[in-house]
Order: sequence, then structure tokens, then C-alpha cells
Amino acid sequence: MIEIVWFKRDLRLIDHAPLLAASQRGPVLPLYIVEPSVVAAQDYDPSHWTFTSACLRELREALARIGQPLVVRVGEALQVLQQLHAEHRFARLWSHEETGNAITYQRDIAVGRWARANGIEWNETPNGGVIRRLKTRNGWAQKWEARMAAPVVETPTHLPKILIEPGPIPTLRELNLGPDHRTGAQPGGSKAAHNLLDSFLEHRGHRYHYEMSSPLTAEDSCSRLSTHLAYGTISTRVVVHKLRSHIASTTDPTQRRALRAFDARLHWRDHFMQKLEDEPAIEHHNFVRGFDGMRENDYNPERFVAWAEGRTGYPMIDACMRCLHETGWINFRMRAMLVSFAAYHLWLHWRPVGLHLAKLFVDYEPGIHWSQCQMQSGTTGINTLRIYNPIKQAEDHDPQGIFIRRWIPEVEDYPSPIVEHKEAVREARSKLSEFRRRFDVRNGIGEVAKKHGSRKKTAARSKPKTSKQQSLLPF
Repeated sequence: MIEIVWFKRDLRLIDHAPLLAASQRGPVLPLYIVEPSVVAAQDYDPSHWTFTSACLRELREALARIGQPLVVRVGEALQVLQQLHAEHRFARLWSHEETGNAITYQRDIAVGRWARANGIEWNETPNGGVIRRLKTRNGWAQKWEARMAAPVVETPTHLPKILIEPGPIPTLRELNLGPDHRTGAQPGGSKAAHNLLDSFLEHRGHRYHYEMSSPLTAEDSCSRLSTHLAYGTISTRVVVHKLRSHIASTTDPTQRRALRAFDARLHWRDHFMQKLEDEPAIEHHNFVRGFDGMRENDYNPERFVAWAEGRTGYPMIDACMRCLHETGWINFRMRAMLVSFAAYHLWLHWRPVGLHLAKLFVDYEPGIHWSQCQMQSGTTGINTLRIYNPIKQAEDHDPQGIFIRRWIPEVEDYPSPIVEHKEAVREARSKLSEFRRRFDVRNGIGEVAKKHGSRKKTAARSKPKTSKQQSLLPF
């Protein structure tokens, strides 16, 4: 009897626990399901499929080398699994746990219900440091460290061949996704992920803590692993093992500090993903429900479109947005600035803002994305309020205007700002303060802190000395 290994956002062979466990029980059918409901969702973009399909092609070849190529099917997961079960009568389904969007969350509930009804054993394995069915945040950091310290899972050396048609990897057109205009996006696949990690550790990341804030230097000095971690072409544990080996071996204090800052952000990545795992509703609803109605009814479509298209009259905002349209990537501080500007200067609710950015970010990771959109909009209640001045950000991080001129060649003949900075910020602070004085908001903030707040107070290796929590993607 065959073992079904369902690949989701774990498109790799190295450190893949479900694959190894299944291979020890019987012949493995490695499966990837292209789900129409997922690719048609509001947060999906053609660039996401371009990256995914490249990963699938490499994964299929890697699996073929050990005996059994990847099987790809198009259809809703439940229907695909039902059809495979009718054809092969499998008794076990293997996969990693997934902290995805509402669509994949509800899909997993349905698949779990179907598996139980049909006597199928579904074995789900943690995929990183996120803990399912977590009762309390107390001790979470120690549990994360234990997972990261565990040995990297071995890769099977041979999979028996199964007589089944692998199936084509569909094109953008076949999925009705339209063209992918991200000509500057990163290529997919585990080889690219490991090459990025190696180059980051060996030379690119040696001034990471100094150079990750500016879009001029971050493009090279950041690890650029965020997309690969999001799609699972490399595991967090593999990254942590290699990273800490380099930290232990270096005698350069600057390099050590840089790599420790990166280590901290890997920890915080799962810290933020844990929030969505614990409370899936935050993809659609305010963390603090007392903030409901604060921005939702003030949506200004003209302001939103100007922000989304990079036409706000603030060069640093518009340059970052245009960079995203072309490459699908921008560094952490600029992402935070984009959301902050939308939330406070333009008083836009985080949900439409987040959907637009989800489509632009090739490294879109729901578990981080929605927590961060709310954090930058002030609706978590427990995070420091950060309202970025886009003029100061340009002066600090692009003082010679190199980045701005690259993306806005017409900057010398540029329109006036869509809003006046000081006036917009003053009005936003006033509105936010009014809500924060309400009893239901104060009470809600306490509940959020109890459920989602970090319990980690000190850990030199896992907490940066400077505040780098403005935005946890990308690295």
C-alpha cells in the first residue's frame, strides 16, 4: 500500500520529516495539489505561481533521481485526495503542518474530517517553530530553541517507482492567472535557497545589522531567504544550524553581531506566525475588536489607488512601491513605512492595504503578513506606535537620492504630496488616541498581550540589541 506525502509550503527534500517517515513505511507517492481556490484568491498573484512552479520543477527532478518523481494534480485538495484514494486505497497521508490563509485553514479542516471518516491516518509534522494547539505563550522560546537544535532530518536515498502519471505542471495561462510582470523577482528552488544562505554567511551578511534598513544596501546585505522560507525550499532549522556554526567559528565581532541579529529575526519570524496559528481570525479582523470601525468606514479609493500605484507625491513611498511592482521585494523598513503611511497618513484600513501588498510580495507569508499589517496600523494595541516620516526616511536611507531616481526618473518634475505630513499625522494620532481611551479597547489590549505577547525577556543570541521589530520580512 502506498504512502501519500502531500507537499504544501515545504518544497524541498532536505529536512523533510514526512517524506522520511513515509519512506520507512512503504512506497511513497509524493503529491503537490494546485488548488483553484487558492490561486484565484484575493491574496494570490501570478508571481507566486512563477516561483512555485520553478520549485516544483526542481523538486520533481530531485525526487526522480531517487526513484519517484513528483505527482502534480490540479483540483481542490479534497477532491484530488478522494480520487487518489479511489485509485490506490492508501491508508496514510503525510504532510507538514501549515499556517496559511483562511482558505488553506478551512481546507485542512475538511481534509481532516474526510480522513477520519475514511479511516485514513493523517500524520502532520511541525514545519518550523510554530506550535499547533498551543495553550500558553509561556515557555514558547525554549520550545522553539529545542526544535531548532534537533538534528536535520535525513533525506531518503531511494523511493520505489509507482506506476502513475506524474501530470504536467500547469502554466499561468492554464490557471487563468494572467502574465507575471515581476521581471526582477528571485528564482525558485532549493539550490537557489542554499546558494543564497551560503553567500550570505560567507560574505554578503557581514554588515547585515548596519545595512538592512536602507533599500540601497539591503538588496545585497539581506539574506534574501524570505521567499524560500515562505515556500519551504529550505527549512528554518537548516538555516539556524548553518548560521550558528558560522557564529561559533568567526572571530570578527562585527560579523558575529550581524549574524546574531539575523538569528534573532528567525526567532521573531515564527513568533509572529504563531499569532495567526493561535488566532486565524486576525487575517480578517482587528486583534483588538474595540478598534472595529476605526478606519473601515473611512476608505478613500483615490488615496488607495495613488498609494498602490506609487503616485502619492512622496518620492520614497512611490519609489518603494514601484520597486515592489517590478521585483516583488523591498527591505523590512521600507515595508513598514509603506503600511504606516497607508494607515496613518491616508487613514486606510489594513485589510485592503494588506491584500495589495500580499499580491506584490513574492515572499508573502500569511502568518507574518497579517500580524505585521495590523502591528504597523496600531490595531494590535501591544506594539509601539510607529508613524514613519517618508521625508526623513529618504534623508536617512537614500541621502543622495540614488534609490529614488532609479525608480522615479521623473522626480525633478514631481506632483505635490497627496496629504500634508504633519497635518495627517496629527489627525491620525488624535483618532487613535480617542479609540485607545475606550474601555473595550483597553480591555482588548490586555487580552491580546496575554494571548500573543512575547514572554522572552533576555537571550543574547535571539534578541537584537537594537529595536528591529518594525517588520519581520524580509530578512
